[in-house]
Amino acid sequence: MPTLHAVLDAGLVAHIGVVDHGQPIVIPVAYARDRDTVLIHGSAASRMFKLLESGSPACFTVTKFDGLVLARSLFESSMNYRCAMVFGTSTRLSGQAEVDALKVITEHLMPGRWDHARQPSPKELKATMTLSLPLTEFSIKISEGPPDDLEGDLESETGKAIWAGHIPMYEQLGEPIPDQYVPEGTPVPDYVASWNR
Repeated sequence: MPTLHAVLDAGLVAHIGVVDHGQPIVIPVAYARDRDTVLIHGSAASRMFKLLESGSPACFTVTKFDGLVLARSLFESSMNYRCAMVFGTSTRLSGQAEVDALKVITEHLMPGRWDHARQPSPKELKATMTLSLPLTEFSIKISEGPPDDLEGDLESETGKAIWAGHIPMYEQLGEPIPDQYVPEGTPVPDYVASWNR
């Protein structure tokens, strides 16, 4: 499970899909891994979340795109990526378990923020549905490294004249930009300034 954990921990956005009256529905969600579960939250009024709460089977997918792979043939050209798919049914969390889960999600997305922002109010908690999905059934796909060209393409004069390799893709956070209500000259908090992706 370490490989699964590593892929899930690297991501910030997942896509979760269910079938509603024969129609597949997929939405993006913020999430976090907590030991051997993934946690998501959304509107308590959401049709998708109501389906998940009712026990509809779901597919939860996280993909990290790591770069393009340029082979000597278009057929062998590809991309490098890490992908984790988790299958199962969700459980709705409530009370302190929900608050704890929201903290885990917050800290995964914005480390340090939980202690530096207002906590959820009872009204906000009522409007939120927080779900837990166990990591019991899953699939992992990883593609990495340079192209895997056919031997004929490596040996032919045409193939020797074609540039091949891979182009890494990097994720990077920009400089924090305060909103219009932050007093001028207020420094960016240290815990925000330390974020790095």
